[in-house]
Amino acid sequence: MIDLSRDGDVFVLRLDHGENRFGPEMIEAWNQALDEVEKADGAKALVTTGTGKFYSNGLDLDYMMSDASGDANTYLSQVMGIMERVLFFPAYTVAAMNGHAFGAGAQTALGHDLRIMRTERGYFCMPEVDMKADLHPGMTAIIQARLPHQTAHEVVVTGTRYGAELALEKKIVDVILPEEEVLPHAVAVAASYASKAHPIMGTLKRGMYPATGEAMRATIDFRGMP
Repeated sequence: MIDLSRDGDVFVLRLDHGENRFGPEMIEAWNQALDEVEKADGAKALVTTGTGKFYSNGLDLDYMMSDASGDANTYLSQVMGIMERVLFFPAYTVAAMNGHAFGAGAQTALGHDLRIMRTERGYFCMPEVDMKADLHPGMTAIIQARLPHQTAHEVVVTGTRYGAELALEKKIVDVILPEEEVLPHAVAVAASYASKAHPIMGTLKRGMYPATGEAMRATIDFRGMP
């Protein structure tokens, strides 16, 4: 489901579970992997990537709306907790976007310090407007915090599917590369900042986005999908 390996000072967290949606096992695996990287001593950085066509297709809506989840609001809080950990991670982070990043998967990518997207396949998209679904306040906040204002508006209001070239033009991602170059480049960039890993990095990030962190921890009354 998640493979965590190390390449020098860089931890590579590879999502390998179909569409890489945030089901309960994936949430647990994310947190365990982030715990392991946080606890590692010395220089370190983190790269996340997926397999096949998907970086992450976001929420596991079937699970969220089922009795198994117990409470959709609790489930959303758990997903927001992962996004918050990524946004404020005490080491440099790079999203190596190998394929589609939709919804919560796209927002998680935005939480990284750098985003590298493959050319020719894969979209970045917030489809909620077409799903007639609301966003958690923290989801809106991370989009507003990490994207230019007009781009953030367009992303949310239009549900545009952004291929690599358009995503770069709109400053959604920082670098676009052919598939075979995405992960090596991500590891190389992450390694160049590994020496900066320290709790103060997380503190500085929280100082940059205090309102975003607060929104991510907000309790909402989720009443279900239409």
